[in-house]
Amino acid sequence: MQTSVTFKNIDPSDNLSQYVGHKLDRFDKFLDNPAEASVVLSVEKFRHIAEINIVGDRLNIYGKEETVDMYSAIDMVLDKLEKQIKKNKDKTRERRTGSKARVKPSAEETLLGADTEERGQVIVEHIEYKPMDVEEAIMQMDLTEDHFFVFTNARSERVNVLYRRKDGDYGLIQPSN
Repeated sequence: MQTSVTFKNIDPSDNLSQYVGHKLDRFDKFLDNPAEASVVLSVEKFRHIAEINIVGDRLNIYGKEETVDMYSAIDMVLDKLEKQIKKNKDKTRERRTGSKARVKPSAEETLLGADTEERGQVIVEHIEYKPMDVEEAIMQMDLTEDHFFVFTNARSERVNVLYRRKDGDYGLIQPSN
């Protein structure tokens, strides 16, 4: 990895430059193509600030940390960048393989044991639901942290599911007929 180190309000140090270069070399195994890293090490009063920007093929990652010690600031920002690189690699790997586009198995398939090692387990929970109005179900749901609430609708005498929507409203699932 090609690295350029800039010092602000601090005397240029070969030890710091070598330390940063040595630490950045371990990122070569994560990156497919050559990348350039620009490092800015600065001191403001008692704060030691390390900023690193890595630019490569379809990759632009930036991290900044500040501590009371320059070496710990460098280590912390490198840990942050490593997490970002791994996350980016996983995301591109998922896009290439299309792993998110796979269809999840139905509950019956999983319960019947069709390739249970590849799929997650189905955990069955038994609940008791009592007859109530929708308004009462909303009040019950507000008392809990659950994302859904199963109840028997007192008017239709059928099982309904009340759920919280992302916009803060509620959704109600009713059987047709």
